[in-house]
Amino acid sequence: MGRYLMTHSLLSSWLYTMKGNPYEDMTTERDPMAEFMLTLRREPTPTTEAMQNGIDFEDLVTSIINGRGDPNNQWYAAAEKVARRCAGGILQYKAKKVVEVGGVSLLLYGRLDCLKAGEIIDVKFTKSYDAGKYFGSTQHPTYFELIPEARQFTYIASNGRDVWPETYFREDAPSIFPVISDFFDWLRAVDLMQVYQEKWAAL
Repeated sequence: MGRYLMTHSLLSSWLYTMKGNPYEDMTTERDPMAEFMLTLRREPTPTTEAMQNGIDFEDLVTSIINGRGDPNNQWYAAAEKVARRCAGGILQYKAKKVVEVGGVSLLLYGRLDCLKAGEIIDVKFTKSYDAGKYFGSTQHPTYFELIPEARQFTYIASNGRDVWPETYFREDAPSIFPVISDFFDWLRAVDLMQVYQEKWAAL
């Protein structure tokens, strides 16, 4: 048995597929299973407008931290608030940890937007926000496992105008291991474990 890569985005894609109501908003007829298979096979997925907005917003935050942001950008005021929270932290920190779940050796991997004095900060660009939006996310449980010294995880969501922080503490976060275990059970049940092992082998 080799060792396999495990990421929050793979688990998130799977859970999205498993949800009873897979459509975030009815304007986009998405096929979650097809999207999940692209992720599982590690095939490039097209960059949607929402994804591009997220990339652009994060780039603006980074530019402001580095003293180069364009004040005329429509998102500048919101991005500046986010930049103030992230300033002084380590940006785009890559974290890895070897773990074992259900007899499978895994390399848990994640890239943190910002790690700052025991706090992990993740920047989200979103059209709409409701309190507790990220409660069920696999991201903070995965990242708490990756960064043992982190005490809290804050999602900073913005639509380019408003900024909403949502914080979770280590003691309140569930373990990510049962989710990974369920994922493996499902992969075996639908005969996709081999695809996972082929595509996600950790070199």
